[in-house]
Amino acid sequence: MGEMISFASNGDKVDGYLAKPASGFGLGVLVLQEWWGLHPQIKRVADRLADDGFVALVPDLYRGELAEHTEMDKAAHLMTTLPPDRAARDMGAAVDYLRASPDVESDKIGVIGFCMGGMLTLLVAAQHGDKIGAAVPFYGAPLGESEPDWSTLTAPVRGHFAANDDFFPPSAIKALEDKLQDMGKNVQFEVVPDTGHAFGNEDNPLGTHDPVAFERCWRPSIGFMKERLR
Repeated sequence: MGEMISFASNGDKVDGYLAKPASGFGLGVLVLQEWWGLHPQIKRVADRLADDGFVALVPDLYRGELAEHTEMDKAAHLMTTLPPDRAARDMGAAVDYLRASPDVESDKIGVIGFCMGGMLTLLVAAQHGDKIGAAVPFYGAPLGESEPDWSTLTAPVRGHFAANDDFFPPSAIKALEDKLQDMGKNVQFEVVPDTGHAFGNEDNPLGTHDPVAFERCWRPSIGFMKERLR
């Protein structure tokens, strides 16, 4: 369904995977990768969003680098060496690409991401203010020194996190939710019982895939983004 495209990013070129509905038109959503990179699995997520009526763009934040699901050390290296300024520019350029596309029927863009992409989802929502109409992070959030300036976060957020997650502990997720709600932000974080990190990844790289739990999160997330972007 989707295709690889290139788009401009601060005088540079970035590749990405773009999936559209059968009609060719839809609401715009930015899809942000796990730490593996632009893996076939995240492309399938974009395809699924296209089936649900979205124009979905996954920017290749690693610029061609990729870790297979058996290469956790490589994935960790790619994530920790990702230049944050470049990633921010590339994600911002992807948002602008969607907003300028004649195929996108929404002025504001949704953002959904998983693991590292969940963390980046919240960063993008904070950094791009009114350009973002809805944010859906899955099992990832910026914590501690990684937190952005939250004052510019205007998009409503509905996040889904794992109950058993050493990467993003539920206690820290709850503390962040409380902080953002105290600031008056429209943020709700769900900690899904009896799940582990990456419970939504059907390739099951960590042995934690829970299709039933994921579907309980996915369908409301689709409805939330459609409601907020229309």
